[in-house]
Amino acid sequence: MSRIGKLPIKLAEQAKVEIKDNFVTVTGPKGSLQQQMVPEIGLDIDDGVVTVTRADDTKRSRALHGLYRQLVSNMAEGVTGGFTKKLVINGVGFRAEMKKDLLALTLGYSHMIYFKAPAGITIACPDPTTVEVSGIDKALVGQVAAKIRSFRKPEPYRGKGIRYSDEVVRRKEGKAAGK
Repeated sequence: MSRIGKLPIKLAEQAKVEIKDNFVTVTGPKGSLQQQMVPEIGLDIDDGVVTVTRADDTKRSRALHGLYRQLVSNMAEGVTGGFTKKLVINGVGFRAEMKKDLLALTLGYSHMIYFKAPAGITIACPDPTTVEVSGIDKALVGQVAAKIRSFRKPEPYRGKGIRYSDEVVRRKEGKAAGK
């Protein structure tokens, strides 16, 4: 049995889970998220604890068991606490700022890059070298953070670019001087 799939999901008091027509909906104080379920996977809800079950032991069912357990767990965590990814900008003259609802990035190109956050995502710039992406959908928060990072990935020689706050950039030694 899947080690992740068999773990129970403890819901916060504010979170509520509903199942209707192969859709699971998790509602909490920060919003509501919905996920379509496959017929091989089922949910049991008992006193604030959700358990994910599977119909049989086929390879597909075993693969989806842990996946759907984690998806429902992320939904429950997102509607109560939310998710945040922090990006750090390194480089001389590199900076970010919010202009109305657009993220304006100066990254050493001949032009500024403007990025509009999708619905459900909040972008904040506490200082010019930090960008915080937050929302209730973990996958969407990660996707938006990855998109912002892709505008100027960190390079290994000087470390310039946009990186995650917990990311470690392996630095390379430059070209050796002639002998």
